[in-house]
Amino acid sequence: MLRQTIIALSLITTGLAVTPMAFAEKAPIYHGVFDDLAVGGYDPVAYFASGKPVEGKKAFEYKYNNATWRFASAENLAAFKASPDKYAPQYGGYCAWAASQGKTAPGDPKLWKVVNGKLYLNYNTDVQKKWEADIPGLIAKGDANWPAILKK
Repeated sequence: MLRQTIIALSLITTGLAVTPMAFAEKAPIYHGVFDDLAVGGYDPVAYFASGKPVEGKKAFEYKYNNATWRFASAENLAAFKASPDKYAPQYGGYCAWAASQGKTAPGDPKLWKVVNGKLYLNYNTDVQKKWEADIPGLIAKGDANWPAILKK
């Protein structure tokens, strides 16, 4: 018992103790479990410039908002650096429909839509169909829920 108490005190004084609340908040940018790639490694600028998802290259990486973003070209990287809010997906790349429901779910970079100059991702094709049935209304709900849903 004394040994456990000493170890616990040592962890607390060194700052290594972690409370359950430390894990309650979700990352502001959705990324995989084993990496920190935003948009699944796809180039967020390409949705606007090419009108389709394009995989980014490791040679054109940029750290932004605690995530690694990849780009298909130096030009796209420069465009993102100049205006990340213009190109980053809404709701941190989480599913737009889920955000409208007050929840989070992974956003799939292959299930996307640009609406009023903003990029939205969805979880799967069924969810995307639900979202497309009332895009303006669901965006309004998602905007109202964001970013508070990260704390759920």
